[in-house]
Amino acid sequence: MSENALSSIIEAVDNKIGPVYRGLEEISLGNHKKVLDAFHEARVSEYHLKGSTGYGYGDAGREAVEKVFASVFRAESALVRGQIASGTHAITLCLFGILRPGDELLFVTGKPYDTLEEVIGVRGSAQGNLSQWGISYKQLKLLKDGDFDEDGIKAGISEKTRIVMIQRSRGYDWRPAFDISKIERACRLIRSIRDDVIIFVDNCYGEFVEEKEPIEVGADLAAGSLIKNPGGGIAPTGGYIVGRFELVDMAANRLTAPGIGGRVGATMDFNRLFLQGIFLAPHVVSESLKGVVFTSALFEKLGYEVSPKYNDNRSDIIQGIRFRDEEKMVAFCRGLQKGSPLDGHIIPEPAAMPGYSDRVVMAGGTFIAGSTIELSADGPLREPYAIYMQGGVSKEYVRLGVISAATECSL
Repeated sequence: MSENALSSIIEAVDNKIGPVYRGLEEISLGNHKKVLDAFHEARVSEYHLKGSTGYGYGDAGREAVEKVFASVFRAESALVRGQIASGTHAITLCLFGILRPGDELLFVTGKPYDTLEEVIGVRGSAQGNLSQWGISYKQLKLLKDGDFDEDGIKAGISEKTRIVMIQRSRGYDWRPAFDISKIERACRLIRSIRDDVIIFVDNCYGEFVEEKEPIEVGADLAAGSLIKNPGGGIAPTGGYIVGRFELVDMAANRLTAPGIGGRVGATMDFNRLFLQGIFLAPHVVSESLKGVVFTSALFEKLGYEVSPKYNDNRSDIIQGIRFRDEEKMVAFCRGLQKGSPLDGHIIPEPAAMPGYSDRVVMAGGTFIAGSTIELSADGPLREPYAIYMQGGVSKEYVRLGVISAATECSL
C-alpha cells in the first residue's frame, strides 16, 4: 500500500472516531473525581509519599495507599503491594488464601487466561497447584454470543462451590470483555442460587474503563496488576486486591504469614509511585482507549476482522485483530516494536514463555518491563492468529506505533 493511500484511510478514520473520544472523556472525568475524592478522604499528605524498609511496621504511606484503593474500588479493604509480582500472582494469593481441600472453584467465563491454567492444575504439572491441594475445578462455556450461560450457572453451582470466578477481560479469547452491567447481572443470579458463595473478579485490563468497578455491582473480591491500568504507567511493579475485609485478610495471610497478614511489608520507594500512578490512571486509561479505538477503526478499514469495533462499548483496554496468518501477526509486532521508545531496533520473534501453552510473540519497548499499560501487543501462535494490543500512555504514541504496524503488515 502506498503512503498516500494509507494517509487517506487514516484521514477517513479520524473523521469518524471523534464522537467516541468525547464519550471516553466523560467517563474519564467521572473516574478522575472518584480518585480525587479518595485522596481527600484518606487525607493524603506529603509524608505519605515516603516508604519504609525492613519489616515495614507502622508504614503510614502504605496505609494511605490502601485506603485510596479501597475507596476508589468501593471496597471494605485493599492490599496493594510491590511484593505482588503480577496480576496472576494477585489472583493466586486470593485462590490459595481462601480455598480449602474439598472446595470447588467454578469459572463461569470459559477458559481462563493461560497463566492461570497451571495455577489451577488443568495444564502442566507445576508443584503446589490447586489440584494437588484437593481443590476441584469446573469451567462453563459461554454462549455463542459470548454472554454468560445462565442455565449453566444454575446447574453448575453446587454445595462444594466456594468461589465463582469471572474474568472481565477477553484474555486470548475472541470474545467481548464482560461489561459492568453483565457482571452485575451475573452477581444477582449467583446470589439467588447461593448467597454464601464468593464472587471473585479478575479485573485485569478493566480498571477505569467504565464508571463502576466490580465491587460496586455485587462482587466480593477483585484483583489486578499495577503495571496495567491502575498503575498509570508510573508504578514499577506490584498488584492489588480489593473486597470484603475478611477475604482480603485471607489473601494477605497467604502473601506473608497467618497472624501477620497485611501489617508488614516494606514499601521502599513505592508509596509515591503507587499514589501518583492511581492518580494519573483515569487519564492514562482514557488515552489508551482512544488509541485502541483508532487501531480498531484503522485495521477494519484495512480489511481485517477486529474485536471490539471502534464504536462498541468497551470494558477492557484490549483490542483484538484477527490476521489468520502467522506472518502478518508477527509483522504487526515488528511494526509496533519499531514505534516503541525503547528497543525500537529489536525484531520480535515468537518464543516459548513460562505459563503459556503455545509460543507467544510480543512487542513493546516499555520503560517498565512488561508494562502493558504503556503499549504492547502479544498473542499465541495458534489459530486464528490474532494479536491482542493494549495500553498506550498517550493516544499520539499509540497512533505512531499502530501506523508503523500497519505499514509493516502491508509490505
